[in-house]
Amino acid sequence: MDIPAWIAFFMGLYSLVAAVGEFREPGTWAAMLEDFEHSAGLRFLTGLICIVLGASVYLVSPWRSEDWLSIVVNVIGGLCAAEGFLILAAGDRFLPVARKLLGRSTKGWAGFSALFGMAALLVALSRL
Repeated sequence: MDIPAWIAFFMGLYSLVAAVGEFREPGTWAAMLEDFEHSAGLRFLTGLICIVLGASVYLVSPWRSEDWLSIVVNVIGGLCAAEGFLILAAGDRFLPVARKLLGRSTKGWAGFSALFGMAALLVALSRL
């Protein structure tokens, strides 16, 4: 069973579907970040979910130095967990920066998300 390929497959689906949602209703991502800024409870739950998902991906995916997909999946899992720790520790300072980074160009970020999703799906399907 190729665990990194399956993780890439579901990451790709997530990324592609999130992009479709933003394209269908522009401004959703910006509104979501604004909600996070104003809700300590939502920040806590989001940080916790990021830690759990990131750590799960990192721990479940085997580290194989000869397999580039394994390395990429592990790095993404580690970054997701780190993001969760950052949101829990300093979400009130981190999320305004994220919202400014997102800016008004949500279509550009959604396009990047769609491209990443398609690439991850193609890579995953080529190995499954």
